[in-house]
Amino acid sequence: MHKTTLATGPQNPSIAVMDAIYKRRAVRDYTQEMVTEVTIETLLYAAIQAPTAMHEEPWAFAVIQDKALLDRLSITAKKIALDAAIKADGHAKPHSVEILSEPDFNVFYNASTLIVIYGNPMGSFAAADCWLSAENLMLAAYAAGLGSCVIGFAVAALNTVEWAKELHVPAGMIAHAPILLGHPAGITPATSRKPPEVLCWKKAC
Repeated sequence: MHKTTLATGPQNPSIAVMDAIYKRRAVRDYTQEMVTEVTIETLLYAAIQAPTAMHEEPWAFAVIQDKALLDRLSITAKKIALDAAIKADGHAKPHSVEILSEPDFNVFYNASTLIVIYGNPMGSFAAADCWLSAENLMLAAYAAGLGSCVIGFAVAALNTVEWAKELHVPAGMIAHAPILLGHPAGITPATSRKPPEVLCWKKAC
């Protein structure tokens, strides 16, 4: 088991927060260049600066940079996700079924690095904390010149007994956020967003 304990957070120049928020993209095309250990440590330190309910800090991280292992995990993830989609009895998105049925589709888009954010199940807000941590990590990745992408298809596979054992994940820890990292192979265009839907905006009279 590879376990790293970092003593201090690396100091790193940052870009404007709003630039990172508006220019971050879900990247699905990567080069084979490996993300360095120093960069990953920087991103992990950014991740743990996220808000955390009652200061519980429920997160823990698995870093996978083994292409053969990622390929095997992709096969398992595709099977579990496709089976779930087929059993959804009409509620599955046809596009998802089509993608998962493609033999050559790799859920990790052949990227070099996957960081999985796990949560301790004891905290009531562990899942929320882990997702806040994930957003920090992805914004920091953009600032470091990297691409990132949440891989929801992998969650169920990562939470199987077999893959928890393979990754030396302690019993009870839950995989919440699998984040792909890598060097973008090209430019990912922006996608549109709906305007904010404001349900209520009360002001004093």
